[in-house]
Amino acid sequence: MTGKKVPAFAYMRTSSATNVGADKDSDKRQLAAITSYADANGFEVIKVYYDAAVSGADPIEQRPGMGDLLDAVLSNGTRTILVESPDRFARDATVQELGYRLLKDRGVDLIPTTAPDFFTVDTPTSEMVRTILGAVSAFERRSTVDKLKAARDRKSAKLGRRVEGRKPVNDETLATAKRLYRRNPKTGKRRSLRQIAIELAELGHTAPNRKEYNANSVRQMLQRAGVYEASQRA
Repeated sequence: MTGKKVPAFAYMRTSSATNVGADKDSDKRQLAAITSYADANGFEVIKVYYDAAVSGADPIEQRPGMGDLLDAVLSNGTRTILVESPDRFARDATVQELGYRLLKDRGVDLIPTTAPDFFTVDTPTSEMVRTILGAVSAFERRSTVDKLKAARDRKSAKLGRRVEGRKPVNDETLATAKRLYRRNPKTGKRRSLRQIAIELAELGHTAPNRKEYNANSVRQMLQRAGVYEASQRA
């Protein structure tokens, strides 16, 4: 292919510690497959992230290498991740689907080089997993709402006054988070969600417990401000 190449991250994973090391070929094989696919399809691998001795059944957000990759995805605008094969991303069907949905919600394309359409073509298994996950998610949301309401009701009865739920983030904090999320005009990069949380705290914007917001809270702020999802599509 000719023309400007699309930047992409490479992700590799090896389950067993016995397959990790200079004398092993798991990471070399994976990287060779990824770079070969990238060269043939107009991608440029700009950085490699590797989870060594990490189970394919572990949720992706709990993996150190993937955690660093997700931070990079959210901060520099790269929206493609290449893996050697679907099982290098995750072996468990549920973990695969949850991980894929997490990336998709952030506007990220996940491409296994051995089966590029694996995550975009519906199969009976993927449809079943999605249906189950949707039902579980709806149940958990309703259960959480009911538990929080019951806890507030108990506290209200004990205190003799009405206890309200968590107060929403004020407009000033939202505006500041939105400003901090803008791309640096010189580098074209964004701050990571963690960096935004730190700078918000330095500017006096903290969570109700007076501690720094966590990365997920910052993401929710940006979504509420209408910039996070839009920027993921851009």
